[in-house]
Amino acid sequence: MDLVVIGLGYVGLPLVREACRAGLEVGGLDRDARVVAGLKAGLSHIDDVSAEEVEQMNEAGFTPSLHEDILDGARTVVICVPTPLSTEGGPDLTAVRGAAETVARHLEPGMLVVLESTTYPGTTDEVVRPILEKSGLIAGEEFHLAFSPERIDPGNPVYGVRNTPKIVGGLTPACASAAAAFYGKFVDQVVEAKGTREAEMAKLLENTYRHVNIALVNEMAVFCNELGIDLWDAIDCAATKPFGFQAFRPGPGVGGHCIPIDPNYLSYKVRSLGYPFRFVELAQEINDRMPRYIVERAQQLLNREGRALKDAKVLLLGVTYKADIADQRESPARPVARRLARLGADLSFHDPFVNEWQVEGAEVRNAGADLPSALAAADLVIVLADHTAYDAATLARHSRLLFDTRGRTRDLRSETVELL
Repeated sequence: MDLVVIGLGYVGLPLVREACRAGLEVGGLDRDARVVAGLKAGLSHIDDVSAEEVEQMNEAGFTPSLHEDILDGARTVVICVPTPLSTEGGPDLTAVRGAAETVARHLEPGMLVVLESTTYPGTTDEVVRPILEKSGLIAGEEFHLAFSPERIDPGNPVYGVRNTPKIVGGLTPACASAAAAFYGKFVDQVVEAKGTREAEMAKLLENTYRHVNIALVNEMAVFCNELGIDLWDAIDCAATKPFGFQAFRPGPGVGGHCIPIDPNYLSYKVRSLGYPFRFVELAQEINDRMPRYIVERAQQLLNREGRALKDAKVLLLGVTYKADIADQRESPARPVARRLARLGADLSFHDPFVNEWQVEGAEVRNAGADLPSALAAADLVIVLADHTAYDAATLARHSRLLFDTRGRTRDLRSETVELL
């Protein structure tokens, strides 16, 4: 194989697709039998790769497998396994260590090994390298080792693997050159970092920047509501400045794998030096409390109409973490629903990408395909994900009381339509 990708999820599968399109002979290793069986049958389990594209990958010779012997003779191995938060607040490297141990059993001279899983600076050199060197081969001398942060934005119709600049940081200059040459076969622009730590840091810097700025506008949303200031209009005005400003907008919290999780890896590393990373910790605190604030605002809106939250029919629109995808990872809809349910609300949900949804093990009723009827039947509608299927005029026309946390209806505000 020219390439074997370990971990065929939202990072690994788009990588496989682009490598296949470039004519590489590609294999994939995943421990989930359903994922492997589905791919062999031409099915996709992620939003950004269609079933048609999986069929094309298979026709190009893609070989998904549950067995590690697919690594035998591979020229390049890319590790794309999950790194969730551990109980200590840092990254859980169990999957990374397991993948590295698997690669070590099949490591050969001249092989390129790349870690793409997001983690704290130092992981490639301090964790992955020693495991690989148990093979008896020396990194930087007998095989190449590099880190290349994934930059997948699920649901983004413009930027994907090919046209998003690819950062690579090698253990040595030769390792960096080998990684750059590999990615250059199917990525338009490759950027070489000074080393693995700089490449690891770049990823955390990107997501910490977003995390902190989202927290800034979320906190502004709270006090702007009290001051009677239209924050959405203020942001639109500020965004007209052609330099020195990038628009971020408030919401019910942050979701996905990256924004609510990755900055904690950096905070974890900084704490190991003996002091806190206060920017990240404050941003986490602000963003984590947004679901509670959303429910408080919902209570206030119902009270204004002479209704209690208890037993009120509350319809949640959009339970995924962002618009127009089915991905529910770390979605703020879940803590919002959890708190509403505990306060006695009669919950239902609508999402064009989700058929069944559970909160704390209990099924939440799907409001069905007839959205106007579902809107009209609810005492309160809360927009949590701004799917393009949610036409602003339809929401405003049919909802008795609408709380829009995503600004979908910001041009249609009235006594029955309120924005975050």
